[in-house]
Amino acid sequence: MEPLALSSLTAISPLDGRYARHTSALRNLFSEFGLIHHRVKVELAWFEALSDEPQIEELAALSDADRGYLREIDARFDEAHAARVKALEATTNHDVKAVEYFLKECFAERQSLATGAEFLHFACTSEDINNLAYALMLASARHEVIDPTLTQLRERLTELAHRYQATPMLARTHGQPASPTTLGKELANVLHRLMRQHRQLQQVPVLGKLNGATGNFNAHYAAYPQVDWPSLSARFITELRLTPNPLTTQIEPHDWIAEYCDALRRLNTVLIDLARDVWGYISVGYFRQAAVAGEVGSSTMPHKVNPIDFENAEGNLGLANALLEHLAAKLPISRWQRDLTDSTVMRNVGSAVAYSQLAWVSLMRGLDKLAAGEERLAEDLAGNVEVLTEAVQTVMRRYGLHSPYEQLKALSRGRRIDLETLREFIRGLDIPDDARARLLAMEPADYTGNAAEQAQALVLPLLAGDES
Repeated sequence: MEPLALSSLTAISPLDGRYARHTSALRNLFSEFGLIHHRVKVELAWFEALSDEPQIEELAALSDADRGYLREIDARFDEAHAARVKALEATTNHDVKAVEYFLKECFAERQSLATGAEFLHFACTSEDINNLAYALMLASARHEVIDPTLTQLRERLTELAHRYQATPMLARTHGQPASPTTLGKELANVLHRLMRQHRQLQQVPVLGKLNGATGNFNAHYAAYPQVDWPSLSARFITELRLTPNPLTTQIEPHDWIAEYCDALRRLNTVLIDLARDVWGYISVGYFRQAAVAGEVGSSTMPHKVNPIDFENAEGNLGLANALLEHLAAKLPISRWQRDLTDSTVMRNVGSAVAYSQLAWVSLMRGLDKLAAGEERLAEDLAGNVEVLTEAVQTVMRRYGLHSPYEQLKALSRGRRIDLETLREFIRGLDIPDDARARLLAMEPADYTGNAAEQAQALVLPLLAGDES
């Protein structure tokens, strides 16, 4: 059978097939085209930096027109140009060298640049170009895709936490009835965690290096011993809006990429926790899902509205984290001054980001369908009066009564009690009248501590645009 032509139906990866519409924003960054384009950007920027160095006399300073031509190569780089690079690679069997040859072809069309074409890829090892290309790709992904999507997800959680900040809910520690909370407070817990991990991801510095075959500027100094190459390299990397790493082997050691992946993995772990909890709340009726016209929940059970968005999110977050864990564990390890095991692994950073992005979109779609199951929440609270025994025994402790915990344990452990049984117990306590009245008036739905206030304290500033 002849191989099928590549399309969204024939793609091996669902990221480029079934789910392509959700991950298409990452194609310009992490595809083979994206990698080649970022290599072109780095090569052109390095050529321009060399032309600005007065002590490199053999390379004339670029005119404004020449600089404009370089910008044009970058701006107009398209799939046809990438295909030309791949055609050159078929001969060179070297992807970065093919980029150099492609740019030399571009320079040949302009005499003022053709004379300096040998300063393309000057004194560089492939990794000088690759590490900076990947750094730019990951920095752009964070700025253009990750941050905006996570901001939208946080907004969804903020709105839900605000809407349900005072909606009482029976908590379930160890899966058993426990001191009540509010639905909004539990969402605020996730939001607070997510915000913290997002900040840590944003704060990971994106490092880069350009210092030659073993990190010592050997070829650079051989050609121009008078140039301060470390300073020139640091300025160049800084102008790319990256952070220079001054001490490396042939490769930038990828520690920052491990930090980036670990931060993203921790963030995703928080969201796995959210997906599983919401799935559980839907299953017990604490959340209802809006039915979407035309959707089918089950191929045989017409009544079902399945929590598929949260299930899809959990599955794709797991895939993302498996990749992120491997990337973080493998990439900082390289034999001696360089081995090539990082090269094929690095090509999968886009998949890790894409599976994350796919999951975040699923979570937002699921959150948009949620509404509190008010009746079920109230029913569960009213049916678990025993959660008030915590309050009663704690007040008894305040007033020095004998064995308060043990008395309430004998009354309630492992069995249901009704409100009147508990109130009869309270009436017999030797405590001040105001304390007794407070306990007698208490119902599980009132016993939420400061849960609503905690949720409000987090979400109100966010709703006002203050994330400090």
